[in-house]
Amino acid sequence: MLREAIDTYHGLLDDQLAADSSEHLYKMQRERHLYFGDRPLCTVLRPYFYFADDWQYMKSETEILLGAFARAHEACLHSAELREQLALEPYEEQLFSLDIGGVVPWTSSRLDSFFTVDGRILKYVEYNAETPAGMGYEDVLAEAFAELEPMKRFAKQYHVQGMPMLGNLLSALLEAYKEWGGQDKPQIAIVDWREVPTLTEHEICREHFERSGIKAVLADPRALEYRDGKLWAGDFRVDVIYKRVLISELIQHMGIDNPIVRAVRNKAVLMTNSFSAKLMAKKASFAFLSDERNATLFTPEQQRVIAAHIPWTRNVSERKTQYKGQEVDLVPFIAEYRENLVLKPNDEYGGKGVFLGWEATAEQWNEVIKTALNNRYVVQERVNVIYRDFPAAIEGKLNISPRFVDANPYVFYGKTVYGCLTRLSSLALLNVTAGAGSVVPTFVIRKKE
Repeated sequence: MLREAIDTYHGLLDDQLAADSSEHLYKMQRERHLYFGDRPLCTVLRPYFYFADDWQYMKSETEILLGAFARAHEACLHSAELREQLALEPYEEQLFSLDIGGVVPWTSSRLDSFFTVDGRILKYVEYNAETPAGMGYEDVLAEAFAELEPMKRFAKQYHVQGMPMLGNLLSALLEAYKEWGGQDKPQIAIVDWREVPTLTEHEICREHFERSGIKAVLADPRALEYRDGKLWAGDFRVDVIYKRVLISELIQHMGIDNPIVRAVRNKAVLMTNSFSAKLMAKKASFAFLSDERNATLFTPEQQRVIAAHIPWTRNVSERKTQYKGQEVDLVPFIAEYRENLVLKPNDEYGGKGVFLGWEATAEQWNEVIKTALNNRYVVQERVNVIYRDFPAAIEGKLNISPRFVDANPYVFYGKTVYGCLTRLSSLALLNVTAGAGSVVPTFVIRKKE
């Protein structure tokens, strides 16, 4: 069915319509600030489509998996021995306990995956539990696509349903504030460095909050002050921090005794996502879930989805472990089976430091293993990437060519899946931050009778 829908969409295009639509799309992206730094977010002319039953499958399986992450998070909060498997930094050990007994650490998060609809093969590769980006971009990009002529023609043959997420985001922030003990309407600061390339998305979020009756500002962490028992951005009192700055960068640049940490410690402000969200944001959280040592922490249903959807992952260390029911010596195993493995830093983003074994020589791979043993790395089994044909206008001509594509559903309050970030790339490493991709909006479709 999906192939038929894609062919129907592509069949609507010719050179002239592709060129006109591309010009219109770029114009709308400029007007609506749909840029990542100086690059337009979207360079193709088709969104990503799901049929309702495929979307529901991904949603329901993911929500079961979220229960496993929640169990792992709770267990690690109360066990130093289990936390050792996450390879936390010393400052993280100092900060995570501030959340014990508080509200849910994730008002929003995102699981990144590859989903083959044919056969329903769903493999998650990362959990962005700390600062999931893209919701504002996806919402506005979906609005822009709805104005394109090919989409209008496609909608005559298919029902097309978007999944706007900023309303869910705001509802989750307000729910957390109420649970925290806040009264009335909070004032929200969207906190990140002023020079980040995602600043345009922060502004999209701020405008949505303001239209919904919530006062909001963008605030650089360096401009915040903790005084008189409150956190301030100039003369703007901050009740809720919608945190987009990475904790690691915050501590690196401002130290642990900064205004944000002091205000959170004294319960003068609600920060979301909170410090303990970093526990499951670590790449090692996938090792924690998939390691045979921890299986008894999870229900049989959670064990099923872990086995089905979490690729085999281990912290890189000198140890024996299980691989497909057989005991292996981990480091020699990594060296021998590089063409089926990926090495990742435990706490990086944007594809930084990721090494794909099948793209490395044996000598290069062995050097990476040495680096991994002396730092905090995980090894993960290779996941088959997905590619689909997408149309674009290139030099005035319609060009339909394959691109790698991933599926990254958003999570609200740690339990409910709604909306999806879909990224495209000509490289196997799909990441806009890494400079090798773009974003398309995601729609659920149904053929009209």
